[in-house]
Order: sequence, then C-alpha cells, then structure tokens
Amino acid sequence: MDSRAFHKLSYGMYVVASGLEGECNAQIANTVFQITSEPPRMGISINKQNFTHEFFLKSGLFSVSVITEEADMVFIGRFGFRCGREYPKMQGVDSMRGVTGVPIVTENACAYLEGRIIGSLDCGTHTLFLGEVLDSGILSESTPMTYAHYHLVKKGRSPKTAPTYTG
Repeated sequence: MDSRAFHKLSYGMYVVASGLEGECNAQIANTVFQITSEPPRMGISINKQNFTHEFFLKSGLFSVSVITEEADMVFIGRFGFRCGREYPKMQGVDSMRGVTGVPIVTENACAYLEGRIIGSLDCGTHTLFLGEVLDSGILSESTPMTYAHYHLVKKGRSPKTAPTYTG
C-alpha cells in the first residue's frame, strides 16, 4: 500500500474547542467535515490522548473555528504543538462564547460552527465524534487555510497525534 495516497485527500485547518464548568481546551484539527445539511451535522476526529478529547466526552459540546491563511506558525503551534494540561492555550487569544457557552476562537478565523455531540465511533487511536450544529457564523471573508497550504507554504508538520501523521 502506498500511504502517500492519503496525502492527496483535501483537509482544512481548524481550532476545535470544548469546555465544561469554566474550564476549556482547544487544539488544531484537520479532520473536520460536514456530513449533512438538513439537519446540519458534522464529523470531528480527535486523538484519544488529547486533552480536548476529555472535554468532548465530559461536556458533549464543541466549537470549530476555520483558520485563515494569514494565521502564522506561532498561532498554529499554540494550539497544535502544546498540551492544554500544561499550557493555557486560550489565554490572550481573541475569542467569544457561543450559544453553548464553549469558547470560539475568533483570532485568525474566518468562520465558526458550534454544537453538541450526538454520537461517536471508536476508530482506534482516534474517536470520530458526530455533532449537531446549533450555530455558525462568518467572521471574515479571508481565505480558509487548507492542510496543503499549511504543509507547502507554511512548511508545517503533522504531530504524532494527528490522523495524517506518518513516521
């Protein structure tokens, strides 16, 4: 099998957040996708080792911020290469609370979606969460960052907990 074929799949770059009782965490995710438009539902893949995974399970709530091409590697690294157990990722980042109460990152974002988890599928290292979208909005007309842009232009890499990581 030629695993390079997986690199031909299209992905975006997102900040996914969840929270409960005043605590929250956020992380970079590339596997976020629309499943249906009516009712509005989406899928989000989160590594079981990630702190955000714990919040997904405990709170059952989420937000997704669509990252723009203008986002720099410091911003991406804050959410993608640091652990929320040791580092307050949301501190000093522009955000707002949505209808669910979960923080929505507005900095370097062009759109957001938020909702509640209505199902999940164990996929080994990751859990695929099924979410019902309760609210969404446009934050700017900036171009969304693709995973290809992240790798080719930003020269980013995939952390070991990413679904696209290859050793």
